[in-house]
Amino acid sequence: MKRFRKGLGILLAAALSIAPASAFYAQDDTANAAAIDKEAFDALLASGKVAEADDISENAWASAVKEAGVLKVGGVQTSFLFSQLDETDNGLRGFDAGLFQLLARYILGDESAYELTQVDSSTRESVLQGGQVDCVFATYSITDSRKEVISFAGPYYTSRQAVLVKAGNTDITGVDDLSGKIVATQAGSTGPDILAEYAPSDVEIQEFETDQEARTALEQGRVDAYVTDYTLLLNAIVKNPDKYEIAGEQFGPEDNYGVGLPLGSDGVEFVNDFLEDLIEDGVWAQLWQISLGDRTGIETVPAAPVVDHDDDIDDNIDD
Repeated sequence: MKRFRKGLGILLAAALSIAPASAFYAQDDTANAAAIDKEAFDALLASGKVAEADDISENAWASAVKEAGVLKVGGVQTSFLFSQLDETDNGLRGFDAGLFQLLARYILGDESAYELTQVDSSTRESVLQGGQVDCVFATYSITDSRKEVISFAGPYYTSRQAVLVKAGNTDITGVDDLSGKIVATQAGSTGPDILAEYAPSDVEIQEFETDQEARTALEQGRVDAYVTDYTLLLNAIVKNPDKYEIAGEQFGPEDNYGVGLPLGSDGVEFVNDFLEDLIEDGVWAQLWQISLGDRTGIETVPAAPVVDHDDDIDDNIDD
């Protein structure tokens, strides 16, 4: 099995569905590769499309956002590739951050017209159910159980699971080597269920509330490995190439990321149309390249997921 670290390369292409699992990128200068082009990112947002008045007035969810004058978003500000706060200018940048700022511009004509409520994997549903936010952009996996309490637009991105270990670990080369090991994962994520299905039966699973807590436990030797979504692990790998390695290849089912919305909201249809416009206009690809491709050395943009209209409002309202 190939291992993932500085000097040996990071297996990025398979996670992003753009190349076989044998495709590698040799990362010679992590700091330079990881830096986002702020000028390009900000310019892309500023050029974003603004919706026609009729498109908003015909949709109850979008009309409520327009009337409030702000898009209330559940998200994070510590996800290096997806939504990272830059304290030098208080800008949020990354793939998820770009999407919700483009949505704010689409509805309100201003990409900065949003308010962020920080969420983690255990609070994403509750902020939607309680009306604290209009939507959630937080590498949010679409699952049947979640769809019982909230609705999803999308998907807008696809990933799978992977195993993170401390650099230099030669005992674990993939999920099959987790037998008898203590393995961290995030509470409220898809990790526990996927481990139960794909890992050896004698794995001891420890659930942590946040990614940082899980990685700290790994660093301190309190767990042997950490299993979660592969693209989330890229944040740790890109920032800390000599601290962690990804052992083996990805596993488990395809993990589709969606935009969380209140259950039964017609915002699903509105956001689905918005996402499709981004894909058709090439903005999705540009955002991917700035946020992920340029920072990881991948030049070929993956095919965007097909937006699922089966979850539009008619399928989310009880008879």
